[in-house]
Amino acid sequence: MTPDTSPSARALVLLNARSGTGSGPGRGEELAALFAAEGLEAEVVLADAAQDLQAAIARAQSEGTRLVVAGGGDGTQAAVAAALAGTGCAQGVLPMGTLNHFAKDLGIPLKLEDAVRTIARGRVLQVDVGEVNGRIFINNSSLGLYPEIVRERELQRLRLGKGKWRALASATLRATERPHGIAVRIESEDASEDQVRRTPFVFVGNNRYTMEGLDIGGRENLQRGELALYLGRRRGRLALLRLALSALFKRLDQAEDFEMVTGAAFVISTTDARIRVATDGEIAMLDTPLHYRIRPGALRVMVPAEAPGAA
Repeated sequence: MTPDTSPSARALVLLNARSGTGSGPGRGEELAALFAAEGLEAEVVLADAAQDLQAAIARAQSEGTRLVVAGGGDGTQAAVAAALAGTGCAQGVLPMGTLNHFAKDLGIPLKLEDAVRTIARGRVLQVDVGEVNGRIFINNSSLGLYPEIVRERELQRLRLGKGKWRALASATLRATERPHGIAVRIESEDASEDQVRRTPFVFVGNNRYTMEGLDIGGRENLQRGELALYLGRRRGRLALLRLALSALFKRLDQAEDFEMVTGAAFVISTTDARIRVATDGEIAMLDTPLHYRIRPGALRVMVPAEAPGAA
């Protein structure tokens, strides 16, 4: 391992206690041993809340640690990225969640041992992050139907004890029962005039997503320095259910199902003073208008030495 391969010989490893694959003292010992085998001294911290993550990162940075590893799903990766973006620290990714979109788009292996090896032997890549009203997102942000589905899914999991996928299916059916469509005005420096639409959802990606074919939901590059904004064309319950099924079976048609615009920044106004917004699967009520911007190369992340796709 050469000096410029890894930003530090010491790492802070943050585990999400609620991650999809589970974490505990035994997992912490396992990871510490894996890092030690790669020549990295790792302090493993189990965190239950975002405040725990932030406190541990602040302490590590004050002690000179320049490598912070996030163990968990996309929500955990985003929380750590929010603290590291714009700093000299690098983020290591241990994909220990359910979907792990960020890791997949960066070409990071999903097997734990291989992910640790990537952190120890890989290279630093500077990737873009998105921001809305000061909130960082590494994958995407959305308003309209999707935040409502996520909210309904979590309510069903908490109140009815449903599993994640069963709750998601049920939440989709319930959310599409209600009237859909939000009126939005979209301002962009790259457009000659504002766009006014009524749409079931607005989806803003940190760089462009593949929205059709077999690679739906993935990104080939996280370094274009642009946001990709997608507006849903379909309205009405049956049309939205067909859209959900098309997405599930990877049969979307970008030209038919979405309108896309790209740019470095967008301002989205709605008729509501506050609106529910999703950022990397986390839901928050934000004041409108929503100010979106791309932050090119703001996050340093460890990727394979010869990473495919995004790298």
